[in-house]
Amino acid sequence: MQVIRGVKKIEHDNTVITIGNFDGVHLGHQKLFDFVKRKAKQINGKSIVITFNPHPIKVLFKDHPLKLITTLEDKIKLIEKCGIDITICIPFTLEFAQIEAEDFVSKILLDKFNAKWIIVGYDYRFGKNRRGDREMLKKLADVYGFKVTVVRAYKKRGKILSSTAVRNALMEGNIKEANLFLGRAYHIDGEVIKGAGRGSSILGYPTANILPKQEIIPKEGVYVVKVTIKEGLTFKGVANIGRNPTFGNTNLSYEVHILNFKEDLLGKIIRVHFIERLRDEKKFTSSEELKNTIAQDIEFARKIFRKDKTKLFLDF
Repeated sequence: MQVIRGVKKIEHDNTVITIGNFDGVHLGHQKLFDFVKRKAKQINGKSIVITFNPHPIKVLFKDHPLKLITTLEDKIKLIEKCGIDITICIPFTLEFAQIEAEDFVSKILLDKFNAKWIIVGYDYRFGKNRRGDREMLKKLADVYGFKVTVVRAYKKRGKILSSTAVRNALMEGNIKEANLFLGRAYHIDGEVIKGAGRGSSILGYPTANILPKQEIIPKEGVYVVKVTIKEGLTFKGVANIGRNPTFGNTNLSYEVHILNFKEDLLGKIIRVHFIERLRDEKKFTSSEELKNTIAQDIEFARKIFRKDKTKLFLDF
C-alpha cells in the first residue's frame, strides 16, 4: 500500500475515496473499505482512504478528553491489511480547519486526488465549522460530475459499530464486546520497565511491568491476555491493571505474568492482546491470599485459552 502524507497531487486518474478518522479500524470501517475496493475495481481505479493526524477533535477542542484506540502507525497497518491501495494522511491544523466545504471537495478531493467516486458514512461532515454534509456532497457531485455513495450504519448485536462504542466498551472493561466490534483482540504496546520485584520474590509469579503507549487502557482489573514478544512469537498470560492495593500502592501499574516464560524482557517492547476480563482488582488480607488467587486466575485463563479463537494483530 502506498502511504502519502500531506495534500499532494497524485498520478492516478480513477480514484474511489473514503474519508474519516477511522480510529480503531473496527468492523464497520472494514466493511466500508470493502465497498470502496469493489467500486474501485468496478471502474478500474484505485481505492483511497483519507485520514487525519492529529484527530481533529484534539486540534479544535484541546480540553476534550478523547482517547484514541489506535496509534497512527497501527491504523495505517490495519488499513493496509484491508487491501486498500493508497492511504493519504493529512496533517490536521487550525489552518486546514478553515477550508470551506466546497473548496475541500473541488481543490483537494478533485484537483489533487482525482476523485471519481466518493464514499462516506451516514453521519459524515466536512469543511469549516462542519458545514458540509452528505446532501452538500450530492449537490457538488451533480456540479462536478463525480459519484457519491452514502453507506448506512453497520450494527453488531443491535449496536451501531463506531469508534465511540469501542472506546466505551474498553473503558467499561467489556473486552469481549470491544473485540467483537474490532474483529480482533484489543492490544497495547509498551516498554518493559523495572517494577517493585514482588511478583517473583514474594508471590512466585514474575511479571513484566510495561509503560503503554496507547491512549486507551482497559478498565482496571485482571485479564486473560496473549503477549507477543516479536513477530510470530506469542505466549499466553494474565495481566493486572491496577494499583496493587494489597501492598498499599497508589500509582497505576500494568503488569503481565507470561505463562511458562523466564526470559528477561527489561527494556524490550512487548504487545499485550486482551482476550477476556476475569475480575476486578481487590485488596487481599495477605500476600499468601493474593498468591492463591493468582493461581486460580491462571487456571481460569488456561480454560479460556483452550476454547479461545480471538484474532490477533501481529504486525509488530
